[in-house]
Amino acid sequence: MFQLTRRERMLVAGILLAFLTGLAVKHYRSQEGKADLGSKSPMQNVSFSEALDGIIARDSRYDREAYSFLRDALEFTIKKQRKTRKEEPLDVPAAELLDGFRLYALKEFGPMAPTVLGYWGVRSCEDIGNLVFNLVDANIFSKTEQDTIEAFRNGFAFEEAFVAPFRPAKNNLSESSPPCVSRGS
Repeated sequence: MFQLTRRERMLVAGILLAFLTGLAVKHYRSQEGKADLGSKSPMQNVSFSEALDGIIARDSRYDREAYSFLRDALEFTIKKQRKTRKEEPLDVPAAELLDGFRLYALKEFGPMAPTVLGYWGVRSCEDIGNLVFNLVDANIFSKTEQDTIEAFRNGFAFEEAFVAPFRPAKNNLSESSPPCVSRGS
């Protein structure tokens, strides 16, 4: 058996992380287009793909996969709203969209969510707001007078939202618990 140095272990961990990120992105891409968005809204004069081409030409901070994921997260959020409300949701406020985005990212990517989102350029709630307003400017999403980018800036902390759910619970083992293996038996 051989021992790896700390540097070699870090290199292996980096390679594994890159591989897993690639798998998560590949899986998501294979699912793209499977979301049921219903009929096009009257605001959509161009296809989503054509709109993304224009958006990315103007603002290249985010990968086009981030926009597709946001669209799917919005659909996820609307479906969630339909289950809890009697009337059809007309607007999805920023707080609800952020919560839906967070839940959908955790559902799709689990502990890899911050890595995949970061790969796409999404590292904060403000980034999600920028994606939304880029889609609003392209007439893919619509907004009300109450919808502002500031509402996204005051969202959740990514570290808390995407990493904390997967941290081991503190003090799982009580200091007073007996050892699992006794010596001298």
